[in-house]
Amino acid sequence: MSTSPSRAALGFWTCLALVVGNMIGSGVYMLPATLAPLGWNGMIGWIVTIGGALCLAFVFARLGAKLPLAGGPYAFTQAAFGPGIGFAVAWSYWVLIWAGNAAIAVAVVSALSLIVPALGSTPGLPAMAALAVIWILIAVNIRGVALAGQVQFVTTLLKLVPLAGVIILAAWLLLRDGGGAIAASTPVPLGASAIAGAAAITFWGFLGVESATVPADKVENAAKVVPRVTLIGTVLTGVVYVLVSGAVMFMMPAAITAASPAPIAEFLGRSFGPRTAEIVALFAAISAFGTLNGFILLQGEMPWAMARGGVFPAWFGKESRFGTPARAHLVSGLLVTVVTLMNYASSMGQLFQDIASISLASGMLAYLACALAAIRLLPDDVPLKIAAAIATVFVVWMVYGLGLKADLWGLALLLLGLPVYWSVRRGRVTSSAATAP
Repeated sequence: MSTSPSRAALGFWTCLALVVGNMIGSGVYMLPATLAPLGWNGMIGWIVTIGGALCLAFVFARLGAKLPLAGGPYAFTQAAFGPGIGFAVAWSYWVLIWAGNAAIAVAVVSALSLIVPALGSTPGLPAMAALAVIWILIAVNIRGVALAGQVQFVTTLLKLVPLAGVIILAAWLLLRDGGGAIAASTPVPLGASAIAGAAAITFWGFLGVESATVPADKVENAAKVVPRVTLIGTVLTGVVYVLVSGAVMFMMPAAITAASPAPIAEFLGRSFGPRTAEIVALFAAISAFGTLNGFILLQGEMPWAMARGGVFPAWFGKESRFGTPARAHLVSGLLVTVVTLMNYASSMGQLFQDIASISLASGMLAYLACALAAIRLLPDDVPLKIAAAIATVFVVWMVYGLGLKADLWGLALLLLGLPVYWSVRRGRVTSSAATAP
């Protein structure tokens, strides 16, 4: 598929930054605190998640090469199963993005609270600050895809600085102190349920594996670039996650990690002083800011693609004078605002975990359907069929690990899409009948 020069605003490096930047964001900075009480169950959960994410990356890479169309998961499943399933998947994915964006915005504020303590101690202020961040980035994305891509590239480079610092520091401590660098901890029994829960929440760190497929119509040479950045970005992200999370898990007491609003900053600050922790916290905020920018780009592109495909109100398919889906961005932004305000009384850690779990549960259908779509669209590709089968089992296990509460909330959000679909389909049938001779 060729893309016109006016729309091909994303090249290889910008796309790679979109994939890596969307995955390496709030997860690597926030999840160590969530996983600390789980001990080795948390590390095993990371390993399982990385394996599942790589299978999903392979699925999206193959589908992206065959169908480099706008909408990614929506385009794949509509081609495989028709408009009904296509809508359900697109709605699922859209809910996953805008609900998850609330959690990412909270991660930005959580990191900044280490520099400005009032952000963490004043009731309601974290939610207000998170909303300010969200609407700033919505304005950036409405201004143009090229500008959003530039923000993504710069923030991706910046976010890797403290993570590289963690890896280098951990290696130096091990070389200097050997086993003495390992923090004493109370053993936590291994259990299938604990590992499943850890894997479910660590998958938050891999949301974005499909990022390059969504704005494919704006990617230069999409049939080649999208598959490459999807696979390369997932491998790079997995390596970073294992090294960084392993360093924090083994070298910092679990109680301190669990109580920290910014555990990566805490880890480096223990060696270089509190001022270093504040600097790293700023990088953590930049990291989550970049991830939020990437997902806000996607939260506008998905309803635009749905509208262009005829399964969402045509109103969402209109573009601004900058060639961006401004209407879709504004509506998505209002939905993110509602999610954030509904949970404003929660602590930052609890707010992040609750919203992340619900958004993940809402989006699992998209990942499951894409794995099945790959099997149907490319039946002769044996390696793909194996990867898709593994990905299917992995996604089902994620649903189990998220728990009944999150799954029920996810189901409720999905059911909200049914009236929209029926209304749009009824309108199209009525319009077709009116124009028939």
